[in-house]
Amino acid sequence: MKLHGLQKLTLLDYPGKVAATLFLGGCNFRCPFCQNAGLVRNPEAEAVIPTEEVFAFLKKRQGILDGVCITGGEPTLEKDLELLIREIREMGYLIKLDTNGSRPEVLQALVGKGLLDYVAMDIKSSLAGYEKAAGLSSASRHLLEAVEESARFLMACGVDYEFRTTVVRELHTAEDFSAIARWLGGCRRYYLQAYQDSDNILLPGVFHSYTRAELEEFRKILLKKIPLVEIRGID
Repeated sequence: MKLHGLQKLTLLDYPGKVAATLFLGGCNFRCPFCQNAGLVRNPEAEAVIPTEEVFAFLKKRQGILDGVCITGGEPTLEKDLELLIREIREMGYLIKLDTNGSRPEVLQALVGKGLLDYVAMDIKSSLAGYEKAAGLSSASRHLLEAVEESARFLMACGVDYEFRTTVVRELHTAEDFSAIARWLGGCRRYYLQAYQDSDNILLPGVFHSYTRAELEEFRKILLKKIPLVEIRGID
């Protein structure tokens, strides 16, 4: 198990909770706007934090932190993910998992074993725009089908969850959000996240965000089918 990052305190990553965030490496998507390019493209070159150091930190924060967010990369690719979660839960922490939804069998197993308290699943775009937004080839249809399966599962399984989309001017349109509303209508909550450029982006300097007013228009579209839609990452 290689842990590539530890954010010791976050008030944003786990809604309503005080948490820490762990970063795992590797991903099977190549979203051109990805915020963690190093963890996706070449995780072997990224620094590694000893597992013992992370567990020692979490032990000291028992009673102070509510939960631990596990993100990436794509955490469900890690073969020892369940073991990591079990060890953290034994310390009394809630677990939030970030995922692209490409491995529904892992998601289903973790939920079935009662190991997840909250899941944040990225929705890259409408189904028609998914390949471009996720950096997938037409040969990756099985990954899109897996995303659909994960979304269906979360909407029915009972575990708390959110869907979220990082909105990029060059990749998303109002038609995409109309299609997403039809696809995921009735889901528990949905977040629109404003794109922010940085040196850590897979393709920095290429993409741009929408304005707050424009994101509000997308929010109105989603609210026709989804009861709770909010905007993150922009004033």
